[in-house]
Amino acid sequence: MSQLHFVKQGQGPLVVLSHALGCDLTMWDGVAAALQDRYTVLRYDHRGHGRSAAAAGAGAGAYTIDDLANDAADLIRTQSTDPVHFVGLSLGGMTAQALGARHPQSVRSLSIANSASHYDDAARAMWQTRIDTVLAQGVAPIAEGAMQRWFTPEFRADVNGGSDRVAALRAVLEATAPAPYAAACTAVANIDLDAGNARITCPTLVIAGSRDEATPPAMSRAIAQGIAGAQLRSLDAAHLSAVEQPEAFARLLLDFWQAL
Repeated sequence: MSQLHFVKQGQGPLVVLSHALGCDLTMWDGVAAALQDRYTVLRYDHRGHGRSAAAAGAGAGAYTIDDLANDAADLIRTQSTDPVHFVGLSLGGMTAQALGARHPQSVRSLSIANSASHYDDAARAMWQTRIDTVLAQGVAPIAEGAMQRWFTPEFRADVNGGSDRVAALRAVLEATAPAPYAAACTAVANIDLDAGNARITCPTLVIAGSRDEATPPAMSRAIAQGIAGAQLRSLDAAHLSAVEQPEAFARLLLDFWQAL
């Protein structure tokens, strides 16, 4: 596995937070702050993101979502003797699905936000276009489109904090090296998680963003329908719901965990 950079805070049962494509663990600042009084919150940078190396000895080589799930399972093993509450958004939500299927002993519960379980040919072609752009020109040319998908217009325009968060996460995206970003895009484009989801047995919460154009609510519904007993909830947010609505996002998690 690649050595993953992580931050741990708070007290109580362990919660692991897994971020979106092109982000880093700072994506979870608001949610971590809302959880830390009752839970120990561990958030980490995926390989090739933030301060985590691209891959051990392999540069920014190709990998799959299963590899990211194995990374997460290895991290959990080093940090906890018990199963954890695992929360993933977008790329992190894909990681959560694969983790639940491949490493059931690692998870007490799953929360899968603003994610997908598979893409059709048209979507994969869109991903390939983005990969080609990034490898040829770097990440900056795709940043404005990403901000429009990640956040609602009013959050992007809000001078009282929303715009600051947008600017900070745009800087994280633009600082992501092109080859690792493209490798992550390839892993995302090739997801095929439905068969694995049918094997997931732990309690599962699926969170949709009602205004998410990157992974529309129908994708969250499909995930929830594919996992036995999964609950589906929705927030009034675009793709990065945990950034736009951190308190509401944390409340969904707390209510879910407290009912277990």
